[in-house]
Amino acid sequence: MPKVTVIGQGTFEVEKGKKLVLALEDNGIHILHRCGGKAKCATCRVEVLEGEFCDLANVEKNAFSENSIEDHLRLSCQIRVNEDVTIRPILTVENSGMDVGPKPSE
Repeated sequence: MPKVTVIGQGTFEVEKGKKLVLALEDNGIHILHRCGGKAKCATCRVEVLEGEFCDLANVEKNAFSENSIEDHLRLSCQIRVNEDVTIRPILTVENSGMDVGPKPSE
């Protein structure tokens, strides 16, 4: 199983193909997902420090464009974990003071 390392939080194994946002949530990382994983709010963005995900889909490109998000970040609701990665969440409950949002679907 692939491993996800979250800077400052630790490393955990994830079922291959699982959405990153759900893997984070299931492992106690309170990443925001205010739109419920629909790539509308861009609050679940992460910086990928090591490892790779597939190329940006149009839905991610549109979310970044509409929200003026830096293009080196990714939306954790739109990517699946297929190999070991190291990431840094951008917005969490702890650093934003906001509620997480509705749980994203598989």
